[in-house]
Amino acid sequence: MEVLTPEEMSAIDRRAAEAGPFDGYHLMRNAGAVAAAEILVRFADAAGFDVLCGPGNNGGDGYVVARLLAERGLDVRLLAAVPPRKGSDAARAADDCPLAARPLDAFRPAPDRIVVDALFGAGLSRPVSGAEAAAIAGVAAAGARVVALDLPSGISSDSGQVMGAAFDAALTVTFFRKKPGHLLYPGRARCGETVLADIGIAGALLEAAGTTLWENLPALWRSALPTAGPDTHKYNRGHVAVFSGGPTSTGAARLAARAAARSGAGAVTLLSPASALMVNAMHLTAIMLRRAETVTEVEQFLADRRPAAIVLGPGFGVGDWVRTLALLLLRQAAAERGGLVLDADAISAFAANPGELFDAARGETAPPLVLTPHEGEFARLFPDLAEREGSKIVRARRAAERAGGVMVLKGADTVIASPDGRAAINGNGTAFLATAGSGDVLAGIIAGLLAQGMPAFEASCAGVWLHAEAARLFGPGLIAEDLPELLPEVLAGLID
Repeated sequence: MEVLTPEEMSAIDRRAAEAGPFDGYHLMRNAGAVAAAEILVRFADAAGFDVLCGPGNNGGDGYVVARLLAERGLDVRLLAAVPPRKGSDAARAADDCPLAARPLDAFRPAPDRIVVDALFGAGLSRPVSGAEAAAIAGVAAAGARVVALDLPSGISSDSGQVMGAAFDAALTVTFFRKKPGHLLYPGRARCGETVLADIGIAGALLEAAGTTLWENLPALWRSALPTAGPDTHKYNRGHVAVFSGGPTSTGAARLAARAAARSGAGAVTLLSPASALMVNAMHLTAIMLRRAETVTEVEQFLADRRPAAIVLGPGFGVGDWVRTLALLLLRQAAAERGGLVLDADAISAFAANPGELFDAARGETAPPLVLTPHEGEFARLFPDLAEREGSKIVRARRAAERAGGVMVLKGADTVIASPDGRAAINGNGTAFLATAGSGDVLAGIIAGLLAQGMPAFEASCAGVWLHAEAARLFGPGLIAEDLPELLPEVLAGLID
């Protein structure tokens, strides 16, 4: 589940070649062999194969693929704009390939032939132009299927952004570990099916890399997932408090409250203004209800019930009151609580003075803070970071460090970042989550896990994965109310 930057992958490649048992050229041959095998499994009936090779190691992999496909008696055309550097592993691969390379600018793709993209892979450092860009455009116009080696050429390995022009692959075969470009959009969509292949690099080399970026999979946080023992009771499963908006905007808070309960919290209380008490009461059963519309009432509730986690923001409204509450909650002693989740309006309310929120979050007694913005809310709180092009990972990490809390930067490729630099990219997101109230449910799930003692980063990662998995389980027709009811099934699979 580790995700490596191009620099980290290059360093591991070098150490692997030095440590053996495979030198650099044999690792290249292994990569080409695995890629050729994956191609034959899926596309052996193609009319032919056009292998496009660049001058670097990605091109070297392509020369190996071309040779192996030709040895099977298949129709293979080899094309290259620039030959490999003399003395390099790629040059050895080219010398071992019996096919003569044609000029890339003579390439004429056909819809019944497979294009093997070995132009740049993850090593791209500049926008694609010239003959390579023309080849990409020609392939798209012809409707030819593409198999990318390592990463579709034209996709930034760091950010997943298109650099000038990029292939749209049906299959991407990458090696050892994924790169950010495989998981971040639009790169993720351009990869098609992604196969992660073992080419003989020892996993122990990861320790020296010191990676702090992962794909968000259960193995990352499963050991911290709370489970109930035979002597468990509701009070040691944690109490979650969720603040409700006014009488016409109560639904978001109830979604968060139900999600907190379904994710395992022992008790959930909805804190409501007096004007919304009856509206909320009509919809609540296991979730408790309490009036809280003044500082005194909130402080009294905190003293009486000592909630383990709190959600503020869904459907609450933007104004002085939400800011007052957020700062009040951040001033409370953290010993009894798992954390504070700020979502939606509680984020936007600090747009004029985000530093006020960040300073409070760094207070000695402040509870762990989790912020769950979508891109629009993120831009309100971090306008300078939102304006920068580049990696979503970098933006989320910088925001987490500045805010002093875990950042859940939502989207199809949600990134979870901790102030200490750890980050994860979620890979099981689905378009079914693009429905009103979905984010409110996510805030409640995270709070429910926090209340049970899960650390903030792990709770956020787990919450994002569980949220998406529940949506995938339901499928078309999903509405936000469905999500909490699917959590028991998803959690049961993990716990069993």
